[in-house]
Amino acid sequence: MQTWTVTNQKGGVGKTTSVVALAGLLSKQGRRVLMIDIDPQGSLTSYFGINPESVASSAYNLFPVKQQQPIQEMILPVESDTLSLLPASSVLVTLERSMVGKDGMGLVLSKALSSIRDQFDFVLIDTSPALGILMVNAIASCQQLIVPVQTEYLAIKGLERMTRTLAMIAKSRSSDLRTVIVPTMFDRRTQASVKGLRVLRNTYRDLIWPSFIPIDTRFRDASDSGQTPSRYDPESRGVRAYSALLKYLLNSSKFEETEPNPGAEKSAEPDLPKPNA
Repeated sequence: MQTWTVTNQKGGVGKTTSVVALAGLLSKQGRRVLMIDIDPQGSLTSYFGINPESVASSAYNLFPVKQQQPIQEMILPVESDTLSLLPASSVLVTLERSMVGKDGMGLVLSKALSSIRDQFDFVLIDTSPALGILMVNAIASCQQLIVPVQTEYLAIKGLERMTRTLAMIAKSRSSDLRTVIVPTMFDRRTQASVKGLRVLRNTYRDLIWPSFIPIDTRFRDASDSGQTPSRYDPESRGVRAYSALLKYLLNSSKFEETEPNPGAEKSAEPDLPKPNA
């Protein structure tokens, strides 16, 4: 089982769209795919018509807060028999304060995924834009990190903070973490977008995907219909771009079985950030 985490400390850069697009394409290939939403805003959950405010069980129940549940009991089928979702709930936002300082909280998701590794071929995780327990869990669980970055000035400046975060977490890992920066929302009609893509390519030569995801209104239409982009309009330019990205990721991943070890010694757990005062 391969686990890919899609993350960025800046919101609105295309994280949820990237998860849904890549998961939909993998599912169409016949791969068994699980999407996990650990963002308290629940954008991925809402995408498929599930209300994060009222969902019965969610990723929150993986954590030992009140009633901890096995991950198998919370997975919901969506769109096809090869595509599933572990939804989020808004109560996830409370984890930062309730879990900080407790041992093993950075490896909760990794341990849960180890129990279902024979049930899925791919797991794609959609994260909160905030550095904290949830993001640490997502990064500790994966072999491939995908960082969508909008091709505009503020998003690129925010990437500097993200790369510092990755460097910090990487020190705690016993296995390598492959990272790919994905330029998103590119609009060749604007100088700002063209300049932004140029800056990304010049600054992150070793990490960046050589192409880009264009602006495409069909993503919004697919979201409104609750369908993955590849099911809604498989010939759209956005889907063609994500198909190229998926091919790149599959070719570079090599499918090495380097699962994070949930039984690793405590020192292998990433340091958890303290909540804001």
